[in-house]
Amino acid sequence: MRCSKKHSTNLTPVDSGNKDMDRCFFLLLLLLMSRNGLCQQKECAKSAVNSCADCVASGPYCAWCQQLNFTKSGEQDAVRCDTEDQLKSKGCKQEEIVSPKNELQTIKEEPLSASFDKQEPVQISPQQIRLKLRPGLSNTFTVKFKRVEGYPVDLYYLMDLSYSMKDDLANVKNLGEKLFEALSNITQKGQIGFGAFVDKAVLPYTNTNKEKLLKPCDEKEQFCQAAFGYRHVLSMTSDQSSFRNEVGKQFISGNLDTPEGCLDAMMQASVCGDKIGWRNSSTRLIVLATDAGFHMAGDGKLAGILEPNDERCHMENNLYSKSSDMDYPSVGQLAMQLEKNNIQPIFAVTENMKTVYEELSNMIPKSEVGVLSSDSSNVVELIRGAYNRLSSKVTVTHDNLPDNVGVSYKPKDCSNPEAPSESKGVCNDVGVNQEISFDITVTAKTCMKEEKSFSVKLLGIKDTLTVTLSTNCECQCTEHNDKNHILCNGKGRINCGTCSCGEGSVGQFCECNVGDKDEQSIRELCRRQNGTECEGRGDCECGRCQCHTMESGSSYYGEFCQCDDEHCEKFQNKQCAGNGVCRCGKCECFKGFEGSACHCKVSEENCQSENNTLCNGRGKCKCGLCECAAGYQLPLCETCLGCPDPCLTKLKCIECLGFNSGPFQKNCSEVCSKSIYHKMVDNFFMSGKECRQKDSQGCWITFKLKQLVGQDNYEAEIQKQRECPEPPSIATIIGGSLAGVALIGIVLLMILKLLIYLKDLKEFKKFDNERKRAKWAQANNPLFQDATTTVANPMFTGE
Repeated sequence: MRCSKKHSTNLTPVDSGNKDMDRCFFLLLLLLMSRNGLCQQKECAKSAVNSCADCVASGPYCAWCQQLNFTKSGEQDAVRCDTEDQLKSKGCKQEEIVSPKNELQTIKEEPLSASFDKQEPVQISPQQIRLKLRPGLSNTFTVKFKRVEGYPVDLYYLMDLSYSMKDDLANVKNLGEKLFEALSNITQKGQIGFGAFVDKAVLPYTNTNKEKLLKPCDEKEQFCQAAFGYRHVLSMTSDQSSFRNEVGKQFISGNLDTPEGCLDAMMQASVCGDKIGWRNSSTRLIVLATDAGFHMAGDGKLAGILEPNDERCHMENNLYSKSSDMDYPSVGQLAMQLEKNNIQPIFAVTENMKTVYEELSNMIPKSEVGVLSSDSSNVVELIRGAYNRLSSKVTVTHDNLPDNVGVSYKPKDCSNPEAPSESKGVCNDVGVNQEISFDITVTAKTCMKEEKSFSVKLLGIKDTLTVTLSTNCECQCTEHNDKNHILCNGKGRINCGTCSCGEGSVGQFCECNVGDKDEQSIRELCRRQNGTECEGRGDCECGRCQCHTMESGSSYYGEFCQCDDEHCEKFQNKQCAGNGVCRCGKCECFKGFEGSACHCKVSEENCQSENNTLCNGRGKCKCGLCECAAGYQLPLCETCLGCPDPCLTKLKCIECLGFNSGPFQKNCSEVCSKSIYHKMVDNFFMSGKECRQKDSQGCWITFKLKQLVGQDNYEAEIQKQRECPEPPSIATIIGGSLAGVALIGIVLLMILKLLIYLKDLKEFKKFDNERKRAKWAQANNPLFQDATTTVANPMFTGE
């Protein structure tokens, strides 16, 4: 995008430049909005529907066209269901489009109070609204809050009276005046109560010896009260002398193990409101002072106590009567009761217990932790600081939220907000009489059969907003009084633009009569792939399937009634895990969930590889796990089993990239440059697989390959020098060839000579053997005659 700097005649260059910059900024903003989905087009699911009600339930942006003659003959009524823009483009008039909208009605909205007077102050507005929502279509409204000056405060001091707190008790007996003085700086309507706890008076927590039960302290300790679990000492009062007198009567006690029964005491102080004296309109605080940890649910088994805590009040004569019969409450139980009764705990603990109680505070909304000095002398200042932090932190949340309803919160007019959340909205550092607000977005995910309610409340404050919620899933169509409308061939009435045929008539426009002669060919139109007629879920009427209604009240749908929205995959016995909507047998997950049953939160944490990529670019992250491409191994698709050796598969590219030779020489950049990043080196520097291969010219190439992110993405280091064989000598080759030919000829002659010799030798041996075996007859040849002439040499003397 290029921004012009043409100057108008009536603008200075600076003004013109500013305008151009504004224009560029505006265009850039639009681009970012479109990329973030803010400008995305609304869509409607294209699943087949049978009626306007089916269309409305298909999605928040689905609308129905009730215009007569909108569909063509034989065309499915599903074409009437689409987005408003699409229906208009198809020719449907705006006044003929049916699309239920969200409705918000404010029932009660009293103005916020400026200060506390005789009447109960109003700190949240509005107080009651009614919402009628289209499923999937969110509705946002604003809730205002003002922290009232002088709001009453009820402070219940709950103290650990185990032996290690002896010095602390002595100081607390003298704290009454300072506590009331601190409250008076906050409000003129402050009250203080007092309670004490140790632990269950059973083994192994307390020595059950009769004498030790009466005096569990050290023998030298003169003033020691009997073992007890929790005792309510003083109900809420504004009388300093009453506090001083009742607390002054308290003495230390003791037990065996280090953890105490803190949770037992806090539970009873929360649920026994009438005995503690909590006022209806007040900020309720419990200050828990201790130097030890706490027992929680399950620890009671050590004493054979198996009955779980029932979260009820069991106070008799100001003592917790079920201490030895009922297990400790869980942290979750205690947190729920504190929130239900608008009580905010302040944990005043010693330095060694700070970490333990900070962990506990993280699980209990609207709670604070402060560190006591060794003798609790700083407890007043600790309470003052904790109260200021609690009262300046405004947390809005909800309870009794109906199923398939989502709520999210976004702080407004807040100088120190926390990130928006689906469970709560938080604004910090809110001053007295400062008005802030929250945008609350409510979404109904499915149609609701009946009206339901839930409360939006501020933690630690009694005021609430009641939201009455229902869904708008019905089509308000134009009524046609003509029972025999001409569009329906005089055999039916119009309902939302479609025909409802009378008895004996069927078809989109009631054009067929039941029992037509060509019924068989008509019924074939209702069979998908020559299967069962309308999948056995509907009746074939005039070549169109009229789907049945299920026992639940919803209908099958689709051209062949092949779809329903009640038989999708389940997880933990919930269809689509409660995190999606069933559409034609498949789950369509809500934002933030995925999986075939929407059973997984969208999370890429376990799919992140060391190079900050998902599954090393060789797979997809689903349900928090990698689904690797063929051959690559879990968990992060790093290695591949059964994959071809890259030394061989990348050899041709290495040859063309490094030495400009080989089969890919002509199109090397197109084939290889995108998959291999290479550099020529004398020595290797990177880690990777070392390869040594022969190229097309018979040379040895040495190189290293390192697979990068993705399946076909490598980094290569190629040694600059190839090891190629020396070229052959022509003279040597010719001389060698001639010598070779001669040598071969001589060898062949010698072999031939040897073969002839061996054959002759064999024949001679055969002749000789036959000769030796021969027997000759001694007879004269009658044809032979001896010589008859004798010739003598006269010169021969005979010597």
